[in-house]
Amino acid sequence: MGSGQWHVEKRSTSFLKEYGAVSESRSLSIIVLGATGDLAKKKTFPALFNLYHQGFLNPDEVHIFGYARTKLSDQELRDKIRRYLVDEKNASEKAETLSKFLQLIKYVSGPYDSEDGFKRLDKAISEHEISKKSSQGSSRRLFYLALPPSVYPPVCKMIKECCTNKSDVGGWTRIVVEKPFGKDLESAEQLSSQIGGLFDETQIYRIDHYLGKELVQNMLVLRFANRFFLPLWNRDNIANVQIVFREDFGTEGRGGYFDEYGIIRDIIQNHLLQVLCLVAMEKPISLKPEHIRDEKVKVLQSVIPIKDKEVVLGQYEGYRDDPTVPNDSNTPTFATTILRIDNERWEGVPFILKAGKAMGSKKADIRIQFKDVPGDIFKCQKQGRNEFVIRLQPSEAMYMKLTVKQPGLEMQTVQSELDLSYKQRYQDVSIPEAYERLILDTIKGDQQHFVRRDELKAAWEIFTPLLHRIEKGEVKSIPYKPGSRGPTEADQLLEKAGYLQTHGYMWIPPTL
Repeated sequence: MGSGQWHVEKRSTSFLKEYGAVSESRSLSIIVLGATGDLAKKKTFPALFNLYHQGFLNPDEVHIFGYARTKLSDQELRDKIRRYLVDEKNASEKAETLSKFLQLIKYVSGPYDSEDGFKRLDKAISEHEISKKSSQGSSRRLFYLALPPSVYPPVCKMIKECCTNKSDVGGWTRIVVEKPFGKDLESAEQLSSQIGGLFDETQIYRIDHYLGKELVQNMLVLRFANRFFLPLWNRDNIANVQIVFREDFGTEGRGGYFDEYGIIRDIIQNHLLQVLCLVAMEKPISLKPEHIRDEKVKVLQSVIPIKDKEVVLGQYEGYRDDPTVPNDSNTPTFATTILRIDNERWEGVPFILKAGKAMGSKKADIRIQFKDVPGDIFKCQKQGRNEFVIRLQPSEAMYMKLTVKQPGLEMQTVQSELDLSYKQRYQDVSIPEAYERLILDTIKGDQQHFVRRDELKAAWEIFTPLLHRIEKGEVKSIPYKPGSRGPTEADQLLEKAGYLQTHGYMWIPPTL
């Protein structure tokens, strides 16, 4: 067994206390609303199981409740989610832990907008808390809304009226909500007001799973714990920054849902913009969540309005063949947009956000391209610029692309790299899934990796005008072939922005 994989019994009490998994006489109830849906089955319950398996959820304190409209028994829900929790190759190894975990799950059915079901849910939670001998008001209740945003307001109202912790003697009630947080500035603000009228900001955790990814969480350490990056990270040295997300498949039966949102709402306005904040922000005065989020908001508020000439939209051929997609749909499945930050550090540096479906490859990375070396005595600029690349997925890595002398008797240069590939360097460490980390942060009460209300508002202020122009047909989607790089106009936009593509070099993940 690798050092990154621990069984429940191997966590010491002091370790569990440090991470918020142990607290004397305080029960922890985790309630998954929308428990029978895909998100809960594929992400939420597997994350909870992995936390339990690694010892971060104390079996003497935790109980998990599923809530949805479908009428099921406890065992029927357990049977539904079982196959998502372990894969076949390690099923026998985890069989005992899996059995114990499933016994922690109880199911309550009921509607999302009436008190009856939520009162039954509160009764079930209270019975668990009494069984754990929690003193009144000291218990912890975490509600995970694996639901469409349209039902957030009524569900939050029912939680507030029927299911919150009865007092705050060391206990708490917290709400986790998933994206999309609205469709534009107005709907996002309306949603924020409805939820914010029921719960304090300290109780609301707006989850963006990209903020839980290992390499995204590494950004602050890379930038502010390494001296040699400090003088380089600015407009004097950096030519452009690309933040890229590609999927090699289309909407796959989700066309009707996707057509309501499009690639900008689905990926760029949230995931990629959050990454941009971490790349561009100033050093916070401390690692306290509010200090970090303050700096992210400053970045967003410094972004100038997007110009249509710095946007290329695409729609892959065959997208409209889905019967749930309108024949005249202009919804983009691909977008490249340039954001410009009007501050001292980044003035003149284009931040290129690019996302697409049905592309030729699947990856997400951050590519920081540096300016040309002045006085090119080796005549090697055509080979490519220095780049610092952070590969978020798959094959997590970071590498610095640089020019070196090609081995041999002659003085010839070639592009190579300094490479930190995680699978090679950290062979015995299991990299946690983003949802595991973020759920654990919620239990700990750490809001650093969650989106604050003013941060959400600033993000929508950037993209809402463009989204409304797209909906009016003022910015058109260009057809592109599935499996391609997207519209050729996107590459032309990158070239105009000053990005120089390296030809003849390709990074290859090292083999073990």
